[in-house]
Amino acid sequence: MTTDAAELGEIQETLLIPLYGRATETRKPDGLLHDAKAVEMVKAIDYDFARFDGGRSLLGVVLRTSMIDAWVQDFLDEHPQGTVVEIGAGLNTRFERVDNGTLHWIDLDLPDAMNLRSKFFTESDRRHMVAASVLEKTWIDIVKAFPAPYFLIAEGVLIYLDEPDVRRALTLITANFPGAHLVLDTSGRWIIDHQDRHDAMQKVTARMRWACDDPRELERWHTGLRTLESHDLSQLPDRIRPRVPLSRRTMLRAVSAIFRQRFGRYKVNLYRIESPAN
Repeated sequence: MTTDAAELGEIQETLLIPLYGRATETRKPDGLLHDAKAVEMVKAIDYDFARFDGGRSLLGVVLRTSMIDAWVQDFLDEHPQGTVVEIGAGLNTRFERVDNGTLHWIDLDLPDAMNLRSKFFTESDRRHMVAASVLEKTWIDIVKAFPAPYFLIAEGVLIYLDEPDVRRALTLITANFPGAHLVLDTSGRWIIDHQDRHDAMQKVTARMRWACDDPRELERWHTGLRTLESHDLSQLPDRIRPRVPLSRRTMLRAVSAIFRQRFGRYKVNLYRIESPAN
């Protein structure tokens, strides 16, 4: 089967970068993750993935993915029948990596991305696919039909929105899921201003728009978010660090020291949604 990716929108095209990152990592003898499904999809999709070869960002998206996987697993250790919501699911295979046999899962993305996703994934009684924007209210009731507590992930999503839309999305999420956990990534102003030099972003049309130099700033937006953890890609959580070969950890430390503005201004963040009154 060959599937054409040409019908993806500009932002949705970026979902192919982490897909290729996972497939590339899987082929390495010391890979941080094994994702046979990603390899299968890269082979099946008619797209010039080779344009991303050699870029450091491929390792970056794998590190980000591994970090979020660990947080999801922590959540499922405490709430094995809880519900995970993947906002901007793209062609992510996180369900396959963390499924414990009892969790519930919602994949949410725009219609064109969901149309591509539906060629490779199927729904079940514990897994549902929703074609909608994070800015719409239609997906909220669908998620609430699944059992609490909730763990929501917006990986590589909000950074492509203008700040007013980021605020709208976060207001919608926090108003409807108090007590839930939320993961999202942030890019600082320097990264936004220099993205034309980024090894992957210079190969696509989409542009990151939302600049956030301090992830704790979201706490001051009165949405009830409280920062639990925030890491750049050289500051790996304890649970992830032993899985990264020493040679790569050394390389990350060296690169982060040289390119501090890049590493220090891109972060992956874990929040808890509390009452805005708190």
